[in-house]
Amino acid sequence: MLTLLPAPLKVVINFSWGAIATAVIGLTIILLGIFKFLLPIPALQRHISTFANSLFRLWAYAVSMMFRLTHKTEWRISGDLPDDRNGWYMILCNHQSWVDIPVLMHLSRKQLPMPRFFLKQELFWVPIIGLGCWVLDMPFMKRYSREQIKKNPQLKGKDIETTREKCEKFRHIPTTVINFCEGTRFTPQKHAQKQSPYKHLLPPKAGGTSFTLQAMGNQFQEILDITISYPGARPNKPIVLELLSGHLRRIDVHIERFPVTEDLRGDYFNDEQFRDHFQTWLNGRWALKDKRLEAKPE
Repeated sequence: MLTLLPAPLKVVINFSWGAIATAVIGLTIILLGIFKFLLPIPALQRHISTFANSLFRLWAYAVSMMFRLTHKTEWRISGDLPDDRNGWYMILCNHQSWVDIPVLMHLSRKQLPMPRFFLKQELFWVPIIGLGCWVLDMPFMKRYSREQIKKNPQLKGKDIETTREKCEKFRHIPTTVINFCEGTRFTPQKHAQKQSPYKHLLPPKAGGTSFTLQAMGNQFQEILDITISYPGARPNKPIVLELLSGHLRRIDVHIERFPVTEDLRGDYFNDEQFRDHFQTWLNGRWALKDKRLEAKPE
């Protein structure tokens, strides 16, 4: 019945559904975080974290509803995901839109441990979402420009130190670490500014990815290389608006799984030979993604 509604009304319904689900579940997670902070008993804190994680999965189911609440989105998925909520995985994914996050939540909700994202520091101040992500131990990364590091050399490596600290917390609860290797969403302006060698992607940043593999590689069971595209979206329209208005009719997802081999774990910042090898490997993965995105959808 809702499929017959006009697009503006669909926007209101979908946005309201997402906002209410985020507010109710997010505030409950924040409340649990207060107890976790006030009761510094490790065993109790682990139980609270487990419950908060279950609420996070409930949120994943809620946002997944947005793909079928007012319209039916067709999913074309090639490859498969592991079926193990008690494991540890790393996802390497391209980043085109905020919709990428609900897509990954939809994919993870049934059979993967709940994802953790590396977030920009500014997102901490987003109402409910920021504090909720903090309670869930998601790392907030503050990026420094070359000019800032030049003025204050002590800032060099600060984001890597944050990664190190958070990876230690990831060891104690099954986790899917999601890495948008481009570091930001793709736009034509950013593509031109960065002089990207890829047609549909920004250049991947290898440092954080490599460091996470170095810190947790012996714990990750697999790397999941996921490529997302939206052939159902209209050209020159924001994909998030396409989703809310019911115009996003199709999502393509390609999944490739491979083990964390020894050649992917090394000292990226002090071993020049390993750094060159890892950059070549990651750039190769990105070249394959670019070819997939270039291929015309069926």
